[in-house]
Parts: sequence; structure tokens; C-alpha cells
Amino acid sequence: MKINKIATRSLLAALAITAMPASADTVSVQIENTMDSDSFFFTPFWVGVHNGGFDSYNGGELSSNFPGLVSLAEVGNTAPISDAFSASAAGLAGGAQSTAAAVAFEGDAPVFSPGESTVFNLDIGDPTVNRYFSYASMVVPSNDLFVANGNPFAHMLFDAGGNFTGPVVIEVYGRDVNDNGTEFNSAVNDAAFSTNDGQAIPETQLIRNLFTNSSDPDYLDSFIGSTTANGATIGSAFGANDLIARITINSVPAPGSAALFGAIGLLGMRRRR
Repeated sequence: MKINKIATRSLLAALAITAMPASADTVSVQIENTMDSDSFFFTPFWVGVHNGGFDSYNGGELSSNFPGLVSLAEVGNTAPISDAFSASAAGLAGGAQSTAAAVAFEGDAPVFSPGESTVFNLDIGDPTVNRYFSYASMVVPSNDLFVANGNPFAHMLFDAGGNFTGPVVIEVYGRDVNDNGTEFNSAVNDAAFSTNDGQAIPETQLIRNLFTNSSDPDYLDSFIGSTTANGATIGSAFGANDLIARITINSVPAPGSAALFGAIGLLGMRRRR
């Protein structure tokens, strides 16, 4: 059976277009807690895509310089950092509203247990503008430990032409955890999401990486045997070189792509005939 040459040329032209770098306005994001089954938790992650203009924190500076960070680092509250994001220049990048969301894990609320993961779609808006990805979450239980990317340009999802550069895999290690510097590190002084009693001890220190003080491993070990708010018992701590979280970002094919691949399959069938 002969194949219509015009139809074939049109289909091959469409195929050539799909061979070009993919452009998408939706991405799929998977977040995993990769710690040991009896180790630490995360609060719901705050995530955002932006033009590179939203700086969630800078190491060596006071947390108070970054709106919303204290609430996230001390109690896992993502609402203030979402408000700060919306009010920033990055939140209205080039006239295109950037996207931010607080993402809860699909397990024990309000924390994300070791071994749990979640996958969700995130609308990008204009991929030539909202090219960069940011995230933040509190480490549980702790007084004010958090993970986030301090460099707003660290995780580029799209190039200047709006073409997806992924898949993008972000691996978070123990050495990437930050001490917010706003509460004294003590497992018995009001550590968030812990049943330990005691009054929080405020402090005014600069944001720093965990494991830069010799006492940091002892601080984490002091939580072993303690109980979290959801009834879990901490049985092990994490080290500086332990992988504690992974974020994987993929493009979501446009609906027309599936139809095109179906047409390609049909063409192959007609050729076999």
C-alpha cells in the first residue's frame, strides 16, 4: 500500500520539531527523604520557580535578613516565605507570575518520614522567564535546622530560549543542612516536632552549614531515643556525607506529543504493510 508523500513529509517535519530541545510549561517534581528508616524527618517542602531573583538565604548572614526564613527553620511554616516570594521581583518576573507551592509528603502529617516520597506537577508559567528552581524545608526534630539552596541560580531548569535542560537531579547531603542561628541547639529545649519539654533559648548567630562546629554531631546524636510529635522514635542520626534527600525534576510532555507519537506508530504500521 502506497503512503501519501505529502502526509509523510508533514509527519517527518513534525518529527523533526520534536527532536529539537523540549520546551515545557509544566514539570514533574519528585521529592524523597532518603535517610535511614529510624532517622530524621522533613517538614513539607516549599518549592518555587523564578527568574533567579529570589534569594532564600545567604550563609554567613543573619536569618532576619531573609523574610520567612525564621518561621520555616524554627517551626516548618512555609506561609511567610511564600508571601516573601510573591512580593519579590522574582514573583512577578517579566510580567509573568512565578510559581511557588508548599508540598506535603504523602505520609505522616505534618512531617515527611524517612523513606517517603511524593511526585507532583508544577506549572512553570513562562519558561523563558521562570528558569530556576528553589526549595526549602525544616529538618525534624531540631531547633532551627533547614535545607535550601542559597544560590538562586544553582538549579537551572530552562535555558534562555525556554528549553528544558533536565532531567535535573538535586542531591542533598548532611553537610548541606544549615543552622539558622536563631535558637540554641538543644534536644531538650523546645526542639520543634519533638515531645521533649523545655523552653527555647533564642540566639543571634549567623546562618552556617551544619558540621562546621565540633559539637554538631553530638547535637544530632542527642535526639536518639527521643520521640517526634507523630509518635516515631529517633534511632539514628545522619552524618555530613550521608544522602538525606533527593529532588528529581522532569519535563511533562505536552498533550500533542502523545498524538504525534501515535501518528509515528501508525506510519510504521503502514510501512510494514
